[in-house]
Amino acid sequence: MLDPRTHRRHRLRNAAQAVLLLGGMAMVVGGLAWLLVGVVGLLWALVIGGIVLAMRPHVPPRWILSMYGARPLPRAVAPELHRYVEALADRARLPAAPRLYYVASPMVNAFAVGRRDDAALAVTDGLLRGLTGREVVGVLAHEVGHIRADDLWVMSLADAVGRLTHALAYLGLILLVLTLPLTAGGTYSPLWPAVLLMAAPTVVTLLQLALSRSREYDADLEGAALTGDPEGLASALARLERLEGRIWERVIVPRRRAPDPLLLRTHPPTAARVRRLLQLVPREERRRLGDARRLPPAGYPQVRSPVRLRSPGVRW
Repeated sequence: MLDPRTHRRHRLRNAAQAVLLLGGMAMVVGGLAWLLVGVVGLLWALVIGGIVLAMRPHVPPRWILSMYGARPLPRAVAPELHRYVEALADRARLPAAPRLYYVASPMVNAFAVGRRDDAALAVTDGLLRGLTGREVVGVLAHEVGHIRADDLWVMSLADAVGRLTHALAYLGLILLVLTLPLTAGGTYSPLWPAVLLMAAPTVVTLLQLALSRSREYDADLEGAALTGDPEGLASALARLERLEGRIWERVIVPRRRAPDPLLLRTHPPTAARVRRLLQLVPREERRRLGDARRLPPAGYPQVRSPVRLRSPGVRW
């Protein structure tokens, strides 16, 4: 078990952040609609938003996975991996265990698609060979946490709000340009509407990125709760960052890659995530999933990065 007070505090904080960020995005869209066509536009924005929430559009996971070249991972070649996913799904009380897919890539990555009753988990060859079993379970639990919280739908909703904001802003700027001859010489100044129209997409994008970081924190928390082993996920995150750094060092030599500004990240800094996880110290021992062994699928060849040449002869 995790410290219940720490767990509850983190959950409340993450939920409050998500509500505030989604509310902020909705306010920006509503403000743009009101700026363009007044109260009628605001009402239309509310109606469209309600329809989207009610319909909960769903893209079949296999469509998305096909874009990444993922293929089903049979139980016969990865029996332990299937048992771990089923155990995590049972602990998360999902209607069904996510289906497992394999991506033949040396990148160390895993991702989830779908919703609670129709989800899939994709793992790369690099993940299964680069992480220990304990760390792989932590990563899988993180992804199951996303599925359990319907984060995939939340982020798709945020993406739809962002696209709507961009469309309204572009429409507003076009209308503003067309009406400039009518306002020339008058007392009306189109400066402030133009500034608002240009700033709105940036504001919504920053809110969308902040929402993504908030959901990652929450998935870390849920993953640690599902395994009862926050150290396992913390170890996986630290190893992922080290392995990712090695890949970038092959491309950018000899300089190290400059870190992205926090506001422009989809994921929080690894150090902050590890620090939060290590605050969730278990009070009691619970049977952990996974150990120090690797979990490569039986009979699958290891995928390696192709060696290419770049001027002036740097290999990557």
